[in-house]
Amino acid sequence: MKRHTISNKLYWKLSFTFLVILTLVGFAYVSITAYFSNKYFEEITQLLNSKVANHLIEEKFKDHSPFLEDGSVNKSLFGDIMHEMMAVNRGIEVYLLDNEGIILYSVVLDHSEPEAPKQHVDLGPVRQFIEHDGQQFILGDNPRNANDPKIFSAAHFQLPDHEGYIYIVLAGKQFDAVMSRLKGNYFLNLGSGTMVLALFFAMVVGLIAIWYLTANLRNVIDTAIRFKEGDTSARIENAEKTDLAALATTFNQMADTINDNMEKLKNHDRLRQELVSNVSHDLRTPLAIIHGYAETLLIKDKALSDKERIQYLNNINSSTEKLTVLVGQLFEYSKLEAKQIEPHKEPFLISDLAMDLYSKYQILAKERAIDLKIEMEGGLPLVFADIALVERVIQNLLDNALKFTPEEGTITLILSHTKNNVEVTVKDNGMGISEQDQTYIFERYRKAKGSSKENFGAGLGLAIVKKILDIHNSSIKVISKPNQGAAFQFALPVYGG
Repeated sequence: MKRHTISNKLYWKLSFTFLVILTLVGFAYVSITAYFSNKYFEEITQLLNSKVANHLIEEKFKDHSPFLEDGSVNKSLFGDIMHEMMAVNRGIEVYLLDNEGIILYSVVLDHSEPEAPKQHVDLGPVRQFIEHDGQQFILGDNPRNANDPKIFSAAHFQLPDHEGYIYIVLAGKQFDAVMSRLKGNYFLNLGSGTMVLALFFAMVVGLIAIWYLTANLRNVIDTAIRFKEGDTSARIENAEKTDLAALATTFNQMADTINDNMEKLKNHDRLRQELVSNVSHDLRTPLAIIHGYAETLLIKDKALSDKERIQYLNNINSSTEKLTVLVGQLFEYSKLEAKQIEPHKEPFLISDLAMDLYSKYQILAKERAIDLKIEMEGGLPLVFADIALVERVIQNLLDNALKFTPEEGTITLILSHTKNNVEVTVKDNGMGISEQDQTYIFERYRKAKGSSKENFGAGLGLAIVKKILDIHNSSIKVISKPNQGAAFQFALPVYGG
């Protein structure tokens, strides 16, 4: 129900936006239509009346002069002309201009103040109109409103004593008054008729189009809401083929990533539970031993012989050493996993490091009746790595080999090199590792199957090895079969290689 509400809300929001746009477009259409209709009407009117000024000169100036004998304007003649022309067209205004464009007389102007400045008509458009014989649409000055140019008709006249122009405004003040009264009705008729009808059909088509075009978007929204509500398998089908391919594929990839992260969190939680179980088990034994022997020492201190007392103390010491190793491993792995350890790389001879470790582990190997060997190629080059961390890797691998190699067994530390790398291999002839176990022995808190109670630890040794090699941009591989021993091998880059 909720996702349908969201989809409907989006649909109506788009529809409302579309309606507003259509309304604005409709008003713009009416305004533009009215403007160009007016221009079209003016152009037709000017073309039809282009010769009016010529006819006036030919008809009226043939028998009567526009000027009296004293040189003044024949106002009576112009009064008759104006009345005759206005009887035919009330929008016409006639002006008599001199050769400079100054208005000498017009019935529509007030000439009662002789001292008033003379009005002027720009002769540029007038001459252009005459030059094109009135066949070009040209607007000229409006003597009654300088900011409102008008269509006109004009003609030049030349008399014995006078020269000038007849300038006739074809849409004068009376025309504007009628036009302003009719404009509202025109807009209303055009808007209520054409625009409303067009808007209605456009809206119907638009709503259908929006519903169709937003189908894929609604599908994405519905799928996202299903995913949010717990359906983690929700995906957009045929994402690459939808109109919103980028959005759809991104959502699917995001959903896959979230699922993967959730799975990793589940695995992490499972491993954490395993850690708690392993650590609690591994801590319980040495703590019980320490507690038991310490309690015995307190209760039977005077009854114990020196030999028994030393044995109890040795057992307590051994258990504390095991606890120290376990806590140290946990601390070391947590720092590696949190990326708090950065390798301090330097060139060094790994052959020297291998010989030192071989000497140290000879004692431990002899205690367990294990034959520890070392095989090195001659002329091993310098490697570039963190010497302390590499030492830790080899130690963990030797410790691991000692745990799973039986008495009279053999462990071999092998060093060889290629052009760019030095390879280190720790090989034993112990119980081996099954192919199934090989897939997870480098995971944290894991122990190989078959490890005995004596093999104390939380299964972090090989996990630490892998983390250290990861920060060296190296990897480790295991070669093993059940009951045929195991070989762990990693490579370090040659210095300058």
